[in-house]
Order: sequence, then C-alpha cells, then structure tokens
Amino acid sequence: MDNGLKTGELEPDVAAAHEAFVRRLHGVQARIAQALADAGREATAVQLLAVSKTFNAAAVRELAGCGQRAFGENYVQEALDKQQALCDLPLEWHFIGPIQSNKTRAIAENFSWVHSIDRQKVAERLSAQRPAHLPPLQVCIELNVSGEATKGGVAIAELPALADALSMLPGLQLRGLMAIPAPATDPAIQRAAFRQVRTALESLIARGYALDTLSMGMSADLEAAILEGATIVRVGTALFGERNTHE
Repeated sequence: MDNGLKTGELEPDVAAAHEAFVRRLHGVQARIAQALADAGREATAVQLLAVSKTFNAAAVRELAGCGQRAFGENYVQEALDKQQALCDLPLEWHFIGPIQSNKTRAIAENFSWVHSIDRQKVAERLSAQRPAHLPPLQVCIELNVSGEATKGGVAIAELPALADALSMLPGLQLRGLMAIPAPATDPAIQRAAFRQVRTALESLIARGYALDTLSMGMSADLEAAILEGATIVRVGTALFGERNTHE
C-alpha cells in the first residue's frame, strides 16, 4: 500500500518524535557549552551521560540515533533488558544507582562505569567479579554532601579510608567522585554543594591519587556543577522528557 512517502522519509509521528529528541539533545548540549564558556573551560571538558532509567529501549535507540553514546541506569534488570535489545549499538553503559550485594556480578559483567560505590564490601565484590577479559571497571565513590542519613554515599570524613581500600582492588580503577546534593533552586546554594565535592576530590589528588572525574549535576543544576568543575553531568528529563515512576 502506498503511504505517500518517498524512500527514506519517516512517518509524520515518527519524524516528530525524532525531531523532539534532536531538539532536546541540542538544547542540553547548548547549556553545557554555555556553562563551560562561562567557566573558562575547554569545550570538550564535560561528558553528557543520558540517564535512561524508566525509559524504554526504543527511546534509548532514538537518542543514540542522534549521536548520544553514554547512558546511565539505576536498576540492574531494567538495564540488562535494554542492553540486550540494543546490543547492535556501540553504547557505553554506566551504573549510577544504589548497589545491592546480590547484583554486583551483573554490574561487574555488563557495565563500563559505576558511579555509586559507597561501601568497601561492594567494591571488593565488583573487583572480584569483573571478568578478566575486560578492562578494569571505571568507578567513582559516591559522596554524601547533603548530610541526610537516608541518602547514599560516604561522609567526607570516611572518604580517604574508602579510597585507600579501592586503590588495592585490581578489578577497579578509581576515577573520581559522584554526588547528588539536596535539591536547591538558588545557584549559590547549588554551587556550594558542588564545591564540597570538588574540594574533596582535590584533597585525594593531594594525597597522590590520579583522579580526573567529578560526576555531578543533573537537568536542574548542571550549570552550577560545571562551574564547579563537573566532568560528567547526568541528565534524564531534559533529554527524554518527563519520566514515568519506576514500578
């Protein structure tokens, strides 16, 4: 049946969806570029990590078709299902959610990065379970800068001991720190929280660690994070639209 489309043309609804992804991606990229310019940093200093939790594989494929390659996931089984559906694409997968001990093998075997290490036991399991044919798992320690006991991450006072422990694990390469500050709308408050993370990273570097990663900043506060030195920003809704609540 003739649908009236020329070869290579998309259905109108498909084309509109694609255009929406392109528009959102370009919008986030423009925000990153402006923040880097404001900070006097190199234009390539920040990696955009698309947080695809709760969005389906088709949405990830659409964004990948716009040029995005790095994706962050919070839930192991959801991530594995997407990875299988998208195995034909050269994507880089980052695990950014809370880590359960019974999920460490799946994480160690199927991700390139883990941003949310906050316990030595979990780090030891990830290292031991990282397949020998893969490069070391690139990891960040999650830092708790909100002071909320219900939030993940280590306290700043506990950071040196955990970093020392991770440095002894052959299956991991410690790259830096990750943080999720308490939500704030005041840019000055946002920057103050991110500054704590940067200062903590600098203290580890002063102790001899070769670190290069600050994973901080999301859709609502990426500018403040970049001004304070973020090298990875984790963006979900600004790229995919509003997400559904995870069941």
